[in-house]
Amino acid sequence: MTDRLRPQAGLDHISTYVPGRPIEEVQREFGLLEVIKLASNENPAAPAPKAVAAMQAALPQLNLYPDGECYHLRQALAAHVGADPEQIAAGNGADGLIMQTCMAYVDQDDEVIVSRSSFPMYDVYATAMRGRLIKTPLKEYGLDLDAMRAAITPKTKLIFVCNPNNPTGTMVTAAEVDAFVKAVPQSVLVVFDEAYYEFVDSPGYPQTVQYVLAGRKNVMILRTYSKVYGLAGIRLGYAIADPDVLAPLAKIREPFAVNLLAQAAGVAALQDEEYLQHSVASNVAGLRYLYGEFDRMGLFYVKSHTNFVLVRVGSEAPAVVQALLAKGIIVRPCHGYDLPEFLRITVGNAGQNARLIEALDSVLQAVG
Repeated sequence: MTDRLRPQAGLDHISTYVPGRPIEEVQREFGLLEVIKLASNENPAAPAPKAVAAMQAALPQLNLYPDGECYHLRQALAAHVGADPEQIAAGNGADGLIMQTCMAYVDQDDEVIVSRSSFPMYDVYATAMRGRLIKTPLKEYGLDLDAMRAAITPKTKLIFVCNPNNPTGTMVTAAEVDAFVKAVPQSVLVVFDEAYYEFVDSPGYPQTVQYVLAGRKNVMILRTYSKVYGLAGIRLGYAIADPDVLAPLAKIREPFAVNLLAQAAGVAALQDEEYLQHSVASNVAGLRYLYGEFDRMGLFYVKSHTNFVLVRVGSEAPAVVQALLAKGIIVRPCHGYDLPEFLRITVGNAGQNARLIEALDSVLQAVG
Protein backbone atom coordinates (compact mmCIF):
# COMPACT_ATOMS: atom_id res chain seq x y z
CA MET A 1 0.00 0.00 0.00
CA THR A 2 1.25 3.47 -0.84
CA ASP A 3 0.49 6.92 0.51
CA ARG A 4 0.92 8.46 -2.94
CA LEU A 5 -2.09 10.51 -4.00
CA ARG A 6 -3.68 8.84 -7.01
CA PRO A 7 -6.18 10.27 -9.50
CA GLN A 8 -9.47 8.47 -10.03
CA ALA A 9 -9.20 5.20 -11.93
CA GLY A 10 -10.96 6.39 -15.07
CA LEU A 11 -8.04 8.68 -15.90
CA ASP A 12 -5.71 5.69 -16.30
CA HIS A 13 -7.41 4.95 -19.61
CA ILE A 14 -7.35 8.47 -21.06
CA SER A 15 -4.77 9.88 -23.42
CA THR A 16 -4.44 13.63 -23.01
CA TYR A 17 -6.07 15.50 -25.87
CA VAL A 18 -3.42 17.35 -27.88
CA PRO A 19 -4.83 20.38 -29.74
CA GLY A 20 -3.24 21.96 -32.78
CA ARG A 21 0.04 23.60 -31.84
CA PRO A 22 -0.15 27.34 -31.08
CA ILE A 23 1.36 29.70 -33.62
CA GLU A 24 3.63 31.30 -30.98
CA GLU A 25 5.08 27.94 -29.98
CA VAL A 26 6.02 27.08 -33.57
CA GLN A 27 7.51 30.54 -34.05
CA ARG A 28 9.75 30.03 -31.00
CA GLU A 29 10.78 26.48 -31.91
CA PHE A 30 11.70 27.19 -35.52
CA GLY A 31 12.71 30.85 -35.25
CA LEU A 32 9.99 31.94 -37.68
CA LEU A 33 8.33 35.32 -38.00
CA GLU A 34 5.29 34.16 -39.95
CA VAL A 35 3.36 30.98 -39.22
CA ILE A 36 -0.07 29.95 -40.48
CA LYS A 37 -2.26 27.54 -38.58
CA LEU A 38 -4.37 25.13 -40.63
CA ALA A 39 -4.79 22.52 -37.90
CA SER A 40 -7.78 23.47 -35.74
CA ASN A 41 -10.52 24.31 -38.26
CA GLU A 42 -10.68 27.94 -37.18
CA ASN A 43 -12.15 30.61 -39.43
CA PRO A 44 -9.25 32.35 -41.23
CA ALA A 45 -11.17 35.65 -41.18
CA ALA A 46 -11.38 38.03 -38.24
CA PRO A 47 -14.46 37.53 -36.04
CA ALA A 48 -17.93 38.68 -37.04
CA PRO A 49 -17.84 42.52 -36.80
CA LYS A 50 -21.16 42.75 -34.99
CA ALA A 51 -19.89 40.28 -32.42
CA VAL A 52 -16.73 42.32 -31.88
CA ALA A 53 -18.75 45.51 -31.44
CA ALA A 54 -21.01 43.80 -28.90
CA MET A 55 -18.02 42.60 -26.88
CA GLN A 56 -16.49 46.06 -26.91
CA ALA A 57 -19.76 47.52 -25.64
CA ALA A 58 -19.84 44.94 -22.83
CA LEU A 59 -16.31 45.63 -21.57
CA PRO A 60 -17.34 48.13 -18.85
CA GLN A 61 -19.45 45.39 -17.24
CA LEU A 62 -16.58 42.97 -16.70
CA ASN A 63 -16.57 43.70 -12.97
CA LEU A 64 -19.86 41.76 -12.74
CA TYR A 65 -20.58 38.06 -13.06
CA PRO A 66 -22.48 37.13 -16.23
CA ASP A 67 -26.04 35.86 -16.31
CA GLY A 68 -25.70 32.22 -15.31
CA GLU A 69 -28.89 31.33 -17.19
CA CYS A 70 -27.80 33.11 -20.42
CA TYR A 71 -31.31 34.53 -20.77
CA HIS A 72 -30.78 36.86 -23.75
CA LEU A 73 -28.49 34.42 -25.55
CA ARG A 74 -30.97 31.57 -25.17
CA GLN A 75 -33.80 33.80 -26.38
CA ALA A 76 -31.77 34.71 -29.48
CA LEU A 77 -30.75 31.13 -30.17
CA ALA A 78 -34.30 29.88 -29.75
CA ALA A 79 -35.53 32.37 -32.34
CA HIS A 80 -32.62 31.44 -34.62
CA VAL A 81 -33.32 27.68 -34.64
CA GLY A 82 -37.11 27.84 -34.21
CA ALA A 83 -37.19 26.28 -30.74
CA ASP A 84 -38.30 27.39 -27.28
CA PRO A 85 -35.71 28.95 -24.93
CA GLU A 86 -36.27 26.04 -22.53
CA GLN A 87 -34.99 23.75 -25.29
CA ILE A 88 -31.64 25.59 -25.41
CA ALA A 89 -28.60 25.27 -23.16
CA ALA A 90 -25.46 27.36 -23.66
CA GLY A 91 -22.01 26.13 -22.74
CA ASN A 92 -18.30 26.81 -22.65
CA GLY A 93 -17.92 25.61 -26.21
CA ALA A 94 -19.56 22.44 -27.51
CA ASP A 95 -16.74 20.66 -25.63
CA GLY A 96 -18.14 21.91 -22.35
CA LEU A 97 -21.56 20.56 -23.21
CA ILE A 98 -20.09 17.18 -24.18
CA MET A 99 -18.45 17.06 -20.76
CA GLN A 100 -21.69 18.04 -18.99
CA THR A 101 -23.64 15.43 -20.94
CA CYS A 102 -21.24 12.64 -19.98
CA MET A 103 -21.19 13.79 -16.35
CA ALA A 104 -24.98 13.93 -16.24
CA TYR A 105 -25.74 10.65 -17.99
CA VAL A 106 -22.83 8.18 -17.84
CA ASP A 107 -22.49 5.90 -14.83
CA GLN A 108 -19.71 3.39 -14.30
CA ASP A 109 -19.87 0.60 -16.91
CA ASP A 110 -22.53 2.34 -19.01
CA GLU A 111 -21.73 1.95 -22.70
CA VAL A 112 -21.10 4.92 -24.97
CA ILE A 113 -21.03 4.30 -28.73
CA VAL A 114 -18.67 6.41 -30.83
CA SER A 115 -16.95 6.09 -34.17
CA ARG A 116 -13.39 4.80 -34.24
CA SER A 117 -12.46 7.95 -36.16
CA SER A 118 -14.30 10.92 -34.72
CA PHE A 119 -13.92 13.79 -32.26
CA PRO A 120 -11.80 12.44 -29.39
CA MET A 121 -13.44 14.45 -26.61
CA TYR A 122 -16.33 11.98 -26.62
CA ASP A 123 -13.83 9.31 -25.61
CA VAL A 124 -12.18 11.48 -22.97
CA TYR A 125 -15.29 12.47 -21.04
CA ALA A 126 -17.07 9.13 -21.34
CA THR A 127 -13.96 7.36 -20.05
CA ALA A 128 -13.51 9.90 -17.24
CA MET A 129 -16.96 8.86 -16.02
CA ARG A 130 -15.78 5.21 -16.21
CA GLY A 131 -18.10 4.46 -19.07
CA ARG A 132 -17.22 1.73 -21.55
CA LEU A 133 -16.46 2.93 -25.06
CA ILE A 134 -17.88 0.92 -27.94
CA LYS A 135 -16.12 1.97 -31.14
CA THR A 136 -17.58 1.31 -34.58
CA PRO A 137 -15.65 1.42 -37.87
CA LEU A 138 -16.02 3.93 -40.66
CA LYS A 139 -17.81 3.07 -43.88
CA GLU A 140 -16.21 4.76 -46.89
CA TYR A 141 -14.75 7.38 -44.53
CA GLY A 142 -18.19 8.15 -43.10
CA LEU A 143 -20.00 7.13 -39.94
CA ASP A 144 -21.68 3.73 -40.17
CA LEU A 145 -25.04 4.24 -38.48
CA ASP A 146 -26.00 0.61 -39.13
CA ALA A 147 -22.93 -0.51 -37.16
CA MET A 148 -23.77 1.93 -34.38
CA ARG A 149 -27.33 0.64 -34.22
CA ALA A 150 -26.12 -2.96 -34.14
CA ALA A 151 -23.79 -2.11 -31.24
CA ILE A 152 -26.63 -1.05 -28.94
CA THR A 153 -27.11 -3.23 -25.86
CA PRO A 154 -29.17 -2.83 -22.67
CA LYS A 155 -26.12 -1.06 -21.19
CA THR A 156 -25.94 1.62 -23.90
CA LYS A 157 -26.50 5.12 -22.53
CA LEU A 158 -25.14 7.57 -25.13
CA ILE A 159 -24.36 7.57 -28.86
CA PHE A 160 -22.31 10.42 -30.34
CA VAL A 161 -22.98 11.11 -34.02
CA CYS A 162 -20.62 13.76 -35.39
CA ASN A 163 -22.31 15.06 -38.54
CA PRO A 164 -20.44 16.20 -40.56
CA ASN A 165 -17.77 14.03 -39.03
CA ASN A 166 -14.47 15.33 -37.72
CA PRO A 167 -11.87 14.47 -39.10
CA THR A 168 -13.29 12.97 -42.31
CA GLY A 169 -15.65 15.77 -43.35
CA THR A 170 -18.32 13.29 -44.43
CA MET A 171 -22.01 13.42 -43.56
CA VAL A 172 -24.80 10.95 -42.94
CA THR A 173 -28.04 11.73 -44.75
CA ALA A 174 -31.49 12.62 -43.52
CA ALA A 175 -32.82 9.21 -44.59
CA GLU A 176 -30.04 7.41 -42.72
CA VAL A 177 -30.56 9.52 -39.61
CA ASP A 178 -34.32 9.08 -39.65
CA ALA A 179 -34.07 5.30 -39.82
CA PHE A 180 -31.43 5.37 -37.09
CA VAL A 181 -33.39 7.61 -34.68
CA LYS A 182 -36.51 5.47 -35.08
CA ALA A 183 -34.53 2.31 -34.27
CA VAL A 184 -32.73 3.63 -31.17
CA PRO A 185 -34.45 2.82 -27.85
CA GLN A 186 -35.86 5.79 -25.96
CA SER A 187 -33.51 4.92 -23.09
CA VAL A 188 -30.47 5.83 -25.23
CA LEU A 189 -29.55 9.48 -25.78
CA VAL A 190 -28.36 10.26 -29.32
CA VAL A 191 -26.13 13.35 -29.45
CA PHE A 192 -25.78 14.88 -32.91
CA ASP A 193 -22.64 17.02 -32.90
CA GLU A 194 -23.22 19.55 -35.68
CA ALA A 195 -20.21 21.83 -35.18
CA TYR A 196 -19.94 22.33 -38.96
CA TYR A 197 -23.68 22.68 -39.59
CA GLU A 198 -23.50 26.06 -41.34
CA PHE A 199 -20.96 24.86 -43.91
CA VAL A 200 -23.13 22.04 -45.24
CA ASP A 201 -24.75 22.65 -48.62
CA SER A 202 -26.55 19.42 -49.39
CA PRO A 203 -30.28 18.74 -49.74
CA GLY A 204 -29.69 15.38 -48.09
CA TYR A 205 -28.41 16.82 -44.81
CA PRO A 206 -30.75 16.12 -41.87
CA GLN A 207 -32.50 18.91 -39.98
CA THR A 208 -32.30 17.17 -36.63
CA VAL A 209 -34.00 19.95 -34.68
CA GLN A 210 -37.26 18.51 -36.03
CA TYR A 211 -36.93 15.57 -33.61
CA VAL A 212 -36.74 17.86 -30.60
CA LEU A 213 -39.63 20.00 -31.85
CA ALA A 214 -41.68 16.83 -32.35
CA GLY A 215 -41.18 15.94 -28.68
CA ARG A 216 -38.56 13.21 -28.96
CA LYS A 217 -36.76 13.06 -25.62
CA ASN A 218 -33.67 11.05 -26.57
CA VAL A 219 -32.13 13.46 -29.10
CA MET A 220 -29.69 16.31 -28.43
CA ILE A 221 -28.05 18.59 -30.98
CA LEU A 222 -24.78 20.43 -30.36
CA ARG A 223 -23.61 23.46 -32.34
CA THR A 224 -20.85 26.02 -31.96
CA TYR A 225 -19.81 29.58 -32.69
CA SER A 226 -16.16 28.56 -33.10
CA LYS A 227 -16.21 27.79 -36.82
CA VAL A 228 -18.37 29.80 -39.19
CA TYR A 229 -18.67 32.84 -36.88
CA GLY A 230 -14.92 33.08 -36.23
CA LEU A 231 -15.33 33.04 -32.44
CA ALA A 232 -13.22 30.07 -31.35
CA GLY A 233 -11.40 32.24 -28.82
CA ILE A 234 -14.47 32.97 -26.68
CA ARG A 235 -15.55 29.28 -26.35
CA LEU A 236 -19.27 29.32 -27.00
CA GLY A 237 -21.53 26.43 -27.96
CA TYR A 238 -25.12 25.43 -27.42
CA ALA A 239 -27.33 22.38 -27.13
CA ILE A 240 -30.87 21.86 -28.39
CA ALA A 241 -32.96 19.20 -26.62
CA ASP A 242 -36.09 18.58 -24.63
CA PRO A 243 -36.02 20.53 -21.33
CA ASP A 244 -36.14 17.26 -19.39
CA VAL A 245 -32.99 16.12 -21.19
CA LEU A 246 -31.18 19.40 -20.49
CA ALA A 247 -32.17 19.63 -16.83
CA PRO A 248 -29.50 17.17 -15.56
CA LEU A 249 -26.79 19.19 -17.35
CA ALA A 250 -27.77 22.27 -15.35
CA LYS A 251 -27.12 20.43 -12.09
CA ILE A 252 -23.42 19.93 -12.82
CA ARG A 253 -22.48 22.94 -14.97
CA GLU A 254 -20.15 25.64 -13.74
CA PRO A 255 -22.05 28.54 -12.07
CA PHE A 256 -20.97 30.94 -14.85
CA ALA A 257 -19.91 28.63 -17.69
CA VAL A 258 -20.53 31.21 -20.43
CA ASN A 259 -18.72 34.46 -19.81
CA LEU A 260 -20.19 37.92 -20.30
CA LEU A 261 -18.32 38.69 -23.53
CA ALA A 262 -19.29 35.35 -25.05
CA GLN A 263 -22.96 35.95 -24.31
CA ALA A 264 -22.87 39.41 -25.88
CA ALA A 265 -21.01 38.13 -28.94
CA GLY A 266 -23.35 35.17 -29.31
CA VAL A 267 -26.44 37.36 -29.54
CA ALA A 268 -24.84 39.77 -32.01
CA ALA A 269 -23.24 37.16 -34.28
CA LEU A 270 -26.63 35.70 -35.13
CA GLN A 271 -27.55 39.07 -36.66
CA ASP A 272 -24.46 39.20 -38.89
CA GLU A 273 -25.82 37.34 -41.91
CA GLU A 274 -23.36 39.08 -44.25
CA TYR A 275 -20.40 37.70 -42.30
CA LEU A 276 -21.85 34.19 -42.27
CA GLN A 277 -22.46 34.22 -46.02
CA HIS A 278 -18.94 35.51 -46.67
CA SER A 279 -17.43 32.79 -44.48
CA VAL A 280 -19.34 30.07 -46.30
CA ALA A 281 -18.54 31.44 -49.76
CA SER A 282 -14.85 31.79 -48.92
CA ASN A 283 -14.79 28.22 -47.66
CA VAL A 284 -16.41 26.90 -50.85
CA ALA A 285 -13.80 28.69 -52.96
CA GLY A 286 -11.00 27.37 -50.75
CA LEU A 287 -12.23 23.79 -50.96
CA ARG A 288 -12.48 24.03 -54.75
CA TYR A 289 -8.89 25.30 -54.94
CA LEU A 290 -7.52 22.58 -52.64
CA TYR A 291 -9.36 19.83 -54.49
CA GLY A 292 -7.84 20.99 -57.76
CA GLU A 293 -4.34 21.12 -56.32
CA PHE A 294 -4.63 17.72 -54.64
CA ASP A 295 -5.85 16.27 -57.95
CA ARG A 296 -2.84 17.77 -59.68
CA MET A 297 -0.53 16.27 -57.05
CA GLY A 298 -2.19 12.86 -57.29
CA LEU A 299 -3.26 12.85 -53.65
CA PHE A 300 -6.35 11.03 -52.42
CA TYR A 301 -8.72 13.21 -50.39
CA VAL A 302 -12.24 12.95 -49.02
CA LYS A 303 -14.83 15.42 -50.31
CA SER A 304 -15.76 17.59 -47.36
CA HIS A 305 -18.93 19.17 -45.98
CA THR A 306 -16.85 21.22 -43.53
CA ASN A 307 -14.06 23.79 -43.49
CA PHE A 308 -11.28 21.19 -43.63
CA VAL A 309 -10.10 18.39 -45.91
CA LEU A 310 -8.80 14.94 -45.03
CA VAL A 311 -5.93 14.13 -47.41
CA ARG A 312 -3.69 11.07 -47.57
CA VAL A 313 0.05 11.67 -47.82
CA GLY A 314 1.12 8.10 -47.01
CA SER A 315 3.31 6.45 -44.42
CA GLU A 316 5.57 9.51 -44.27
CA ALA A 317 2.77 11.60 -42.73
CA PRO A 318 4.70 12.34 -39.48
CA ALA A 319 7.70 13.54 -41.48
CA VAL A 320 5.43 15.68 -43.68
CA VAL A 321 3.92 17.32 -40.60
CA GLN A 322 7.35 18.16 -39.21
CA ALA A 323 8.64 19.46 -42.51
CA LEU A 324 5.61 21.70 -42.90
CA LEU A 325 6.15 23.01 -39.37
CA ALA A 326 9.68 23.98 -40.31
CA LYS A 327 8.19 25.98 -43.18
CA GLY A 328 5.76 27.71 -40.83
CA ILE A 329 2.60 25.74 -41.61
CA ILE A 330 0.69 23.85 -38.91
CA VAL A 331 -1.56 20.98 -40.04
CA ARG A 332 -3.23 18.20 -38.08
CA PRO A 333 -1.82 14.65 -38.13
CA CYS A 334 -4.54 11.99 -37.91
CA HIS A 335 -2.83 9.06 -36.22
CA GLY A 336 -4.92 9.81 -33.14
CA TYR A 337 -8.02 9.33 -35.25
CA ASP A 338 -6.90 5.88 -36.45
CA LEU A 339 -5.98 7.40 -39.82
CA PRO A 340 -2.17 7.43 -39.64
CA GLU A 341 -1.50 8.17 -43.32
CA PHE A 342 -3.75 11.23 -43.42
CA LEU A 343 -3.55 14.91 -42.59
CA ARG A 344 -6.53 17.10 -41.73
CA ILE A 345 -6.01 20.50 -43.30
CA THR A 346 -8.17 23.51 -42.50
CA VAL A 347 -9.31 25.67 -45.40
CA GLY A 348 -7.50 28.98 -45.05
CA ASN A 349 -7.82 32.22 -46.97
CA ALA A 350 -6.56 32.38 -50.55
CA GLY A 351 -3.03 33.36 -49.58
CA GLN A 352 -2.75 30.71 -46.88
CA ASN A 353 -4.06 27.99 -49.18
CA ALA A 354 -1.56 28.91 -51.88
CA ARG A 355 1.30 28.92 -49.38
CA LEU A 356 0.23 25.51 -48.08
CA ILE A 357 0.22 23.97 -51.56
CA GLU A 358 3.61 25.43 -52.43
CA ALA A 359 5.10 24.02 -49.21
CA LEU A 360 3.35 20.65 -49.52
CA ASP A 361 4.59 20.26 -53.09
CA SER A 362 8.15 20.85 -51.93
CA VAL A 363 7.89 18.60 -48.85
CA LEU A 364 6.34 15.64 -50.70
CA GLN A 365 9.08 15.77 -53.32
CA ALA A 366 11.70 15.77 -50.57
CA VAL A 367 10.24 12.87 -48.56
CA GLY A 368 9.28 10.89 -51.67
